[in-house]
Parts: sequence; C-alpha cells; structure tokens
Amino acid sequence: MGLSLLTDIVAILGAAVVVAFVFARLKLPVIVGLFVAGMAIGPDGLGLVSDAHELEAAAEIGVVLLLFAIGIEFSLRELVSIKDIVLVGGSLQIGLTALAGFAVSMALGRTMTEAVFLGFLMALSSTAIVLKTLQQRAEIDAPHGRGALGVLIFQDIMVVPLTLLVPLLAGDVAMSGSPLTLITKIVGVVIAVVVGARWVVPWILREVARLGSPEVFLIAVLVIGLGVAAAAGHIGLSMALGAFVAGLVISESEYAHQVLGNVLPFRDVLLSFFFVSVGMLLDVSFLADNWWILLLAAPVVMFGKTLLATVAILVLRYPLRTALLTGLSLAQVGEFAFVLAAVGAQSGVLVDEVRQGFLAVSVLSMAATPFLIAYKDKIAEMVLRLPIPQVVRQGGRAETEAHATPLRDHLVIIGFGLNGRNLARAAAGAKIPYAIIELNPRSVSSAQQAGEPMYFGDATSEAVLEKIGVPYARVVAVVISDPVATRRIVALVRRLCPDAYLITRTRYVSEVPLLMELGASEVVPEEFETAVEIFTSTLQQYLVPLAEIEQAAADIRADGYGFLRLPPDEARPWRKIESALPGVEVSTLQVSAGVEAVDRTLVELDLRRRHGVTLLALSRRGDLIPNPVGETRFEEGDVVVLLGQSEDVVRARTLFAPCAGGADIC
Repeated sequence: MGLSLLTDIVAILGAAVVVAFVFARLKLPVIVGLFVAGMAIGPDGLGLVSDAHELEAAAEIGVVLLLFAIGIEFSLRELVSIKDIVLVGGSLQIGLTALAGFAVSMALGRTMTEAVFLGFLMALSSTAIVLKTLQQRAEIDAPHGRGALGVLIFQDIMVVPLTLLVPLLAGDVAMSGSPLTLITKIVGVVIAVVVGARWVVPWILREVARLGSPEVFLIAVLVIGLGVAAAAGHIGLSMALGAFVAGLVISESEYAHQVLGNVLPFRDVLLSFFFVSVGMLLDVSFLADNWWILLLAAPVVMFGKTLLATVAILVLRYPLRTALLTGLSLAQVGEFAFVLAAVGAQSGVLVDEVRQGFLAVSVLSMAATPFLIAYKDKIAEMVLRLPIPQVVRQGGRAETEAHATPLRDHLVIIGFGLNGRNLARAAAGAKIPYAIIELNPRSVSSAQQAGEPMYFGDATSEAVLEKIGVPYARVVAVVISDPVATRRIVALVRRLCPDAYLITRTRYVSEVPLLMELGASEVVPEEFETAVEIFTSTLQQYLVPLAEIEQAAADIRADGYGFLRLPPDEARPWRKIESALPGVEVSTLQVSAGVEAVDRTLVELDLRRRHGVTLLALSRRGDLIPNPVGETRFEEGDVVVLLGQSEDVVRARTLFAPCAGGADIC
C-alpha cells in the first residue's frame, strides 16, 4: 500500500513538472497545465494513478494551507473593514446565482429538488484558483481582490448549512442538523478567534521564537494551522474556513511574516495535488461524447455568474469597474461544489449523468479562470466604453487604493542592530517611509511598542521580502552580521527588485567582490571602514584641509577598498593619501623582539611629543585596536600604523624594529 501511494505521488509530481514546464514555456497558466496533467494520468487517461482517493487528503491539505496563508496575509481589522462585502455581497451573490440556477434547471426539465440543489452548486466559486491567481498577480489587496475574497469567505461559511440542507432535500429530516447547534458552533468559533488572537497564539509563538530553533517554530506553526482546521472539521464546519480563521489569528501577531514564509513552500506543493486531482475528476469519454454541449454550457454559466456577482457588488455602491472585475474573478464553479455534489449523489438528490455534466462544466470553468482573470482589465475597459449611466459607473463611493498599493519608493532595513537603529532614526528624521525586518522576537516586540514599522521574519525567505514590499522599494539596506544570510538576501533582493539601490555591510572585506557580483550596489566592509574613519579623524588633527581628507576617503571607497587589500610590498596602504598630502607618511611596522617599545606603554614612549608621530592603530593576533589608549602596552609581534612627517616616521621606526632605510614593514 505504501509503495503504491508513493508511486502515485511520483506520477502526479512528474506529470505536473512536465506539463507545467510546457505550459510555462508556452506562456500559458500553469494551473491549467495541472488540470491537463490530472486528465492525462487519471483513470480515464493513462491510468498511472491507481487510486485517486488516496491523494484526496493531500489535495485537501493544500486547500487548507492556501486559506491559512490567505488568513495570515489578511487581518481581523481588514475582515471587519469588508464586512459589508462578506455579509451583504456574499448573500446577494449566492441568493441571485442560486435563484438563476434553479430557474434554468427547471426550464431544462429537472425536478424541483434537483433544481434547488444545482442552483446552490452553481453559486459556489473556487477559493483555491481565484486567490492563487490573484496572489500571483499581486491583486489580493486591490479593491476587486478584496471584494472577491469577501464573497469567497461567505461562500465557505455557507458550505456548512448547504451540506445540512442536502438531507432535507432528500427527505431525510433526521439526518439534518439543528440550526441552533450551527449558531452555537459559529459563536464558539468567534469567541475562540478573539481569545486566540489576543492571548493564546501570540504567547505560544513568542515562547517558541525565543528558542531560536527554526524547526520548532515551523512545527508549531503547522500544529496551529492544521490543528484549528481539523477542529473545525470535527465540529461540522469547513476545514478550509477553520484554516482561514487560524491564519487570521496569527495575522494579529508580530510573527505573521515569518509564519507566511514557512507555510508557502508546503502550500504550493500540496496545492498542486488539488489542481491535478480536479483534472482526474473529469470523465474524458463523457467530455468527448458531449463536448459541444459542455463547451456551450461552460461560457453561459461563467457569463451568468459574472453578471450576478457584479450586480451583488454594485448594490453595495462600488464603482462598476470594481464590481465587474470582482464578478469576472468569481465566474467559475468551485471546489467545494464538488464536495456538495458528492454528498448529493450519495443522498440521491443528484443523478450520475447530471453530476458528470456538472463536473465537466465546473472543470472547464476553472481551467478558463486564469485566462479570464488575465484579460479582465481589457474586458472591463470594453464594457466601460458602452453608454452606461454615470451613477452606475461611479457607484456611491470612491474607489480607494489605500489597500491596493503597498509602500513604494520606501526604505527597507534588514536587521535592527546598531546600524539598523541608526538608519531607522535617520530615515524617521528625514520623513522617509521605511520598514524593518528583524528575526529577534524581543527586538520586534519592543520596537513595535515604540511605534517602529518592524516585522518579525527571516529575510532569506522570498515571501517575507515580498510581504514587506521589497519589489517596490527604492533602497534596501542589509545590515546583519551573518555573511551567508547576507549573500542570499542580496541575491533575492536583486531578483525581486532589479532597480533598487542595494547597500549592505559586511565584517569581512573578502566578501566585497562576491556581494557586488550578486547584485549589491554598495558594500561597506567594517574592517577597513573603521580604518578610514580613524585616519580621517587623525588627519584633521594635523590641520589637513577637510576637502582633501574627504576626497581621499572617497577615492578609497570608490576603489572598493581594493588598494587596502593589497600586500604592503605591492602597494603601500596609504599611498594615495601621501600623494595628496606631500610630506605626510603612513608606515606599517611589526614590533620585533628586543626593541625599545616592547613591554612599554604608549604614554611611556610619548610618541607624539618626543618623536612627532601618531599611532593610528594597532593589530594584535589578528584583532584590530583602533586609536589605542595611552595605557596600551606593546608586545612582540604587534603591527603598528604610524602617521607623521616622513623624517619623523623614519626616526620613530627604530623604536619598533631594527630595520634599515625606508622599508615600510620590517
């Protein structure tokens, strides 16, 4: 049994890769390719999958994770803001569509029971396909995206009472549930959401995040998401609705972005099982025998659903364009209708022939959805050219883009150490919009309380970078201390936003060429930037003109700190400074055994007064000591950097090394 299931999974994933690759090369929606893959390997195709029912669990988990991710990206506040769409728009859409489906079914000679059931089936749209497609097009926060989401939420809620309605239609009153029980369950869910969002889930995620273990954090996230979905299923509610509720709860915490980055890879893989399994449902022979009827019925159903959903949104006084784009997004028949159809077939409400026709029309409408959404703007433009009354065009409210447009031309700060704090403070002072990504939960919590626009997340996750608005940023500053993570972040940022000015810090100058190759616009290595700051401060003490100092420092930075990385015998570190400042010499010396400086302090040597030179820096066993204090005691093997007039530096060399004329390093 285990080997058979593994073989089926390999067959599905293999077919999905091949067909999706072909469709992607042809510039066609990959979702449609997954439908085709399901038809090809299903029982009516090549028969590569022995038992499609074994894979239903994986497909259902994919839908659950999709709704979980949508809930995380949404929030309770946003849900409240579209309550009119959820309640009024959703009710109107289901009511009008069910009534139209009932009328058409009666006209086609179906029984009243079957006509009522078909009307409700036609009213449901595909949450998985619509939200997945809108996400790919970054339209989930657009006005029409929010409208589609609101209606889909109501549809998912209505799946439960519609399921309870099936036994009533079949004449089995005993099997139907009590309305009071249903209301009690819904009230219980609302209370659980409020309690979980305010206290339980934030506390759990905070404690898990403090462990610093990505594995434990991921497990906790999956337990919360899948656990709430399973609990909803056990009390008779939709598992997908439960997952959406779990996502809403997590969206209220500071860990929402990191959770989203963890969930997306699982969601995308398992969701592909759903799309393939939908393709398997289609009876290819039935499609071949009735192709002309089905090809006519599918567009009629999609046109009717678009029209009625548009009317439902127009009633809410939204502009015609928003209403029409929402209606076009909801034109298909959805996956939960398949579940209801199976229940109806088992109860005898739906005969097999009608069920096969319904499935075929549904799959065709779902396959057409990515194309319809891709061209919905052009369709809306064509409709708006018609002589339509102005009051219908404009609706009763202005179409706001506040939720549709993320931050643009903003600064993204990755890391909130000393550099990140200073940069955020400077951005706030200059009135530059900015957002911060940080992985330390304590820093996130305290900064958010202080009003900082900070989000918890791992910036090596593409999903986290997208959520924070990196594709629309003008400047991205990577100021973390992990060199491996820095390289990955630089590559991801450059791929997401080719035009952003990407500046990053690194502790090691050896990282500069690689980071520049990965796409960094500017790299600041701490090792040599510290040296530059030290020598500029020192030169100011020698009354060197500030303009010359700044030009010398700019030359060093413009060169990518290249000459600083060369060995002393190839290029003296401060040669450019010396040429710009005649008579000033910077010399690097290694302290030898038996010389005067060994075991003496800087104060005791009195370099500046007795010898006219200044100690810029000291390196001891690989550690740089910039601007050493007077109590610093010299040791054998130390490397010192001296600055002064050429003749003074030559005389002072004998304190550190018994070297002959003019060598920079002894």
